Amino acid sequence: MQVIRGLHNLRSEHRGCVATIGNFDGVHLGHRAVFRHLKEKALDLSLPTTVVTFEPQPWEFFAPEQAPARLTRMREKLQALKDNGIDRVVLLEFGHKLAAMPAQEFVEELLVIGLGVRYLLIGDDFRFGQGRTGDIDLLQRIGQEQGFGVENMNTFAMGEERVSSTRIRQALAQGDLEQAERNLGRPYRICGRVAHGDERGRTIGFPTANINLHRRVSPLRGVYAVLVHGLGTTPLTGVANIGTRPTVEGDPRYLLEVHLFDFKRQIYGEHVQVEFRLKLRDEKRFESFEALRQQIQRDVEAAQAFFGIPIAGSRNS
Repeated sequence: MQVIRGLHNLRSEHRGCVATIGNFDGVHLGHRAVFRHLKEKALDLSLPTTVVTFEPQPWEFFAPEQAPARLTRMREKLQALKDNGIDRVVLLEFGHKLAAMPAQEFVEELLVIGLGVRYLLIGDDFRFGQGRTGDIDLLQRIGQEQGFGVENMNTFAMGEERVSSTRIRQALAQGDLEQAERNLGRPYRICGRVAHGDERGRTIGFPTANINLHRRVSPLRGVYAVLVHGLGTTPLTGVANIGTRPTVEGDPRYLLEVHLFDFKRQIYGEHVQVEFRLKLRDEKRFESFEALRQQIQRDVEAAQAFFGIPIAGSRNS
């Protein structure tokens, strides 16, 4: 999959494609339905598929303090787009210039001049351009003038419930991992690289792998039974805390710490995927490290019971 960063990097060989535009946070079942339809159209027209997306996401530019938590970092999103068979991604920096661009200019610069789009597929609530004045009526009018088709992809629903990134965030915030999985079409995972921490967990008998989140807000908070992928041929079981560690004087950053069961290998620098399987409890502050240690022991036993692991194998130091 080719990633094209910015309008200025579009070349003549990128002209002629079928395209869709959006944030695609989470790359959930609704997004995947869009990609399937796009690939069918690409096959009919013998053209490559192109996804246009933004970094940062528009709400992170307009209202960074109120922006919702990302379900996926850009690296994860790009991998998911590749896994869904997308040929090209145009990654646009969303800043003052793009936010101030009139809707018609956006269409002409990106879709007509830059990509030479032959067919465009958009979601039913898609708005764009300065003041969000661009809509499907404008796209269809320009499409008729310039010779490309525009189709509105209807809302993807499961039963009577609309599948959306917002709904998945709500499910994760409520600890409903099953609901999130149904909308995503897969268990929820967070990816990252194992980094050095303060090793405080080791001092109380529960060494942890610290994973960089690279996000201002996490969609999850609390203690979970997890599977960790990327450290061998099969996933490893463990218990994870994601939050601000209130017992350790707190930390304004969100941290993901994973204690792996019966695992002693050094893994600093390894890239892993943490799959959240069951929420055990909310994060809380403890009055002492001994109280914290006792609670972690209970968390470990609860996670091991969930995975069907004998409790006798719960301790490693």
